[in-house]
Amino acid sequence: MDLRELEAAIEGILFASGEPVPINRIADVLGLDGKLVSDAADRLADTYVLERRGIRLIRLENSIQLCSAPELAELIRRVLETRKPPQLSQTALEVLAIVAYFQPVTRAFVEKMRGVDSSYTVSSLEEKGLIEPCGKLKVPGRPTVYRTTPDFLRCFGLKSINDLPKLPDSGISEGQLELQNAISALIEQEETQCSGPAS
Repeated sequence: MDLRELEAAIEGILFASGEPVPINRIADVLGLDGKLVSDAADRLADTYVLERRGIRLIRLENSIQLCSAPELAELIRRVLETRKPPQLSQTALEVLAIVAYFQPVTRAFVEKMRGVDSSYTVSSLEEKGLIEPCGKLKVPGRPTVYRTTPDFLRCFGLKSINDLPKLPDSGISEGQLELQNAISALIEQEETQCSGPAS
């Protein structure tokens, strides 16, 4: 399989999927090295940007996905007659930032950081697909622990959770100030990201 065939295969797989696809899965099916597939995906992503195409290839941890170009979001919404999704509230962004920076976390940890009940907000973020349960703590009561999802990465334009702005090593009280700055950054990102998947 030459480079053009590989890029065409990746493009077809991602278009048909409409969801993130692990690079290793593509490599296994094609009988190729994961690095070769990863490099081809990077070249394809660069091509879309350089040619100012209407789609983008994005990375979400070790997976890749096609989505519409962020700058076309409003036009796409108008043509498809869909409403602009409501922006997250300040409360939701606070909870989301805590989960993102300290994951995996329990609801009790989130509430300790915020100082208020966060049950509704945690449930709401889970329904929106931005956080998900990822197990239970082995302590009495077996509380559920949460982490962010690939949709969180896509919505905020991140390739991996490591792309979040770094918090300094500090106690929780000092960390809260830095968290507030991170929340402001997430608000700015939310206003320009969250383009939908191509399918």
